[in-house]
Amino acid sequence: MEHGFQWYQLIPGFKNLPPEVFGSLLVFFILSSMAFLFHLKFKKRTAPLIPDAQLTLFSFFDVLVEKLLSLVASIMGHGGKKYFPLMATLFIFILFCNLLGLIPGFLPPTNNLNTNLACALSVFIYYNIQGLKTHGLGYLKHFLGPVMWLAPIMVIIELISHVVRPASLSIRLFGNISGDHMVLNIFSGLAPVGVPVIFMFLGLFVSVIQAFVFTLLSMVYLSLAVAEDH
Repeated sequence: MEHGFQWYQLIPGFKNLPPEVFGSLLVFFILSSMAFLFHLKFKKRTAPLIPDAQLTLFSFFDVLVEKLLSLVASIMGHGGKKYFPLMATLFIFILFCNLLGLIPGFLPPTNNLNTNLACALSVFIYYNIQGLKTHGLGYLKHFLGPVMWLAPIMVIIELISHVVRPASLSIRLFGNISGDHMVLNIFSGLAPVGVPVIFMFLGLFVSVIQAFVFTLLSMVYLSLAVAEDH
């Protein structure tokens, strides 16, 4: 599918690079740079617990991390803090990938199923590993259901349910982001002045919500896998 002009195509050697790959690398570079600057800022602070008087890089990350940590605790309990790094990484990465599509001349990496599936498979592998680490082989009982004589049927149902989860996460994110990006492009072409601003605010809302939904569902899957009562 042709996506029109992309800024990165002006860089020698990057012209044939898939837009989702370049977008993911760009987001990775931006987040890595922000994390490095945040680390330097944090080391220089004499009172790290006192918030800044105005919006800064430090206060932005401080608020974002605090809200994400509260969300993890509300969904998974206090024990969910050890899973916070992956959940926070997922949310921030997907959010910035979504927001990249609001900049003219860039495509959101989440507009491609490969990017979304990579994130979804990471969640799938991680929550199953954590389930095995928490319960050992007893984790497999989760697939058998509460009644042993229904176990053959329940195994099939549970396996299908788990296999569908990565596809569901990927397709949901892809459909919403690609649809929003398509609408923005259409109205930008029809009325390039004024009207696109409205849809850019809509795109901002969709970007945040879809990153939130992806992360929330990932937390639910993980909490089900490590729950003591199956």
